[in-house]
Amino acid sequence: MVDRVKIKRALISVSDKTGAVDLARALIDRGIALLSTGGTFKLLTDAGLNVQEVSDYTGFPEMMGGRLKTLHPMVHGGLLALRDDPGHLAAMEQHAIRPIDLLVVNLYPFEETLAKGGNLHDCIENIDIGGPAMIRAAAKNHGHVTVMTDAAQYDDLLAEIAQHDGSTSLAFRQRLAGLAYARTASYDAAIAQWFAASGQLGKQDKMLPPRLTLSGIRSHTLRYGENPHQQAALYLSNEKRPGIATAKQMQGKELSFNNINDTDAAFELVAEFDRPAVAIIKHANPCGVAEGENLLDAYHAALRCDPVSAFGGIIAVNRPLDVETARVITALFAEVVIAPSIDPDALAVFQGKKNLRILTTGGLPDPLADGLNIRSIAGGFLVQGRDAARIRLADLKIVTKREPTQKELTDLLFAFRVCKHVKSNAIVYAKNTTTVGIGAGQMSRVDSARIAAWKAEEAAKEAGLADSIALGSVVASDAFFPFADGLLAAAAAGATAVIQPGGSVRDQEVIDAANEKGIAMVFTGLRHFRH
Repeated sequence: MVDRVKIKRALISVSDKTGAVDLARALIDRGIALLSTGGTFKLLTDAGLNVQEVSDYTGFPEMMGGRLKTLHPMVHGGLLALRDDPGHLAAMEQHAIRPIDLLVVNLYPFEETLAKGGNLHDCIENIDIGGPAMIRAAAKNHGHVTVMTDAAQYDDLLAEIAQHDGSTSLAFRQRLAGLAYARTASYDAAIAQWFAASGQLGKQDKMLPPRLTLSGIRSHTLRYGENPHQQAALYLSNEKRPGIATAKQMQGKELSFNNINDTDAAFELVAEFDRPAVAIIKHANPCGVAEGENLLDAYHAALRCDPVSAFGGIIAVNRPLDVETARVITALFAEVVIAPSIDPDALAVFQGKKNLRILTTGGLPDPLADGLNIRSIAGGFLVQGRDAARIRLADLKIVTKREPTQKELTDLLFAFRVCKHVKSNAIVYAKNTTTVGIGAGQMSRVDSARIAAWKAEEAAKEAGLADSIALGSVVASDAFFPFADGLLAAAAAGATAVIQPGGSVRDQEVIDAANEKGIAMVFTGLRHFRH
């Protein structure tokens, strides 16, 4: 490999034609000969530029609706030939193959077609073949060839050749080659994911294919990760799900890694509810969730659950954010507010708190939609389907002598839905479709029950009430009670009904304890662990 390579001939064939005319003109001004194809050729010649069409260069016409145009030895030989190999040079001389020193290609818009809901035919026709083949050839031969796959790279190229009198350095070519392979890899990953999701690989492999292909486009780097010594960035996937990744930031400071993680948890939780709802999140766990007749009522109810922990939290709502709710939110120090949309008057209210991050998403994520949850481990990934299960009234099995009242049933379903978003072991006390105590992430389920009850007592003190707000509440547990002690702790706190998956070898012991305390209990048969 040599360090500096003079660019004498370039091939430009781009789907995204942003900046293509300006780039081509700058290259021609440096005496670089240009080859091009199809629409790019027409664009450049219409701009008055002297460009040779690839079909004239190869002596072989484009055919099959443009499917066949660059897959030719004159093109690939010019990209792959080692300029310092006598055998390669002899083959080029024998077959009149001229070197191509610069390749500028971006691919058919498969991802964009998919995002727009393209049908089977459109998606297939937007799978590029010649483009990836050329990119890979040029990148492999980066010792002699410069390859560009994104219009954002054009300015860097022009600066590079201006600095080096029409040449590129090996370091520059290596960097672009790496980006080129990343681009073709992500492109193929998007295609593979589409085939898997559409069932083309068979029902068994639709969710978890034999080879999992992941790709992401870096949206931006973050100041740091969970802690200041960790590097971090936000990447966007091909999943079109309203949420934090694609939200529009209306005002406020830059989002941190922890802000993004917590806000995602908050918005996914609040999307679970059909009525106006508010969730307040701290360290990815809810400290208050409520439904109400409107957002204002729901916000006040959610805040009462744990006003101390709510300080510095994330607030998510599932309705357009109105001005009245915005005014009361400003009384609390919060890090982020996220909503499907925000009224202009409400946004004006928040402008007095310049550091508060305000995000709009344009919609709500579907809590019942399929999707993947992926976590890295040493040497691999753990992959599972998103927890999209939802318990409904007809799914409940009443296991105690006392049946829950209609009001208790409503609260039980609400509490269990919240429980799905609380770190295990998880216990949620709820009353009037409002959380009144939450115990999260404890090694012992009974400790989670006691912490949730203690939180309810503290909230009552904050509100100046004589009794714990857990009195008359219901309790949800994300997994079964292994012993009766967790249920007894809930009874001691004043709970009147319990919802839990069931399935313990000691279920009867827990049922007997509930009957003794006069508590109604229902089993769901469904667990909601969240680690």
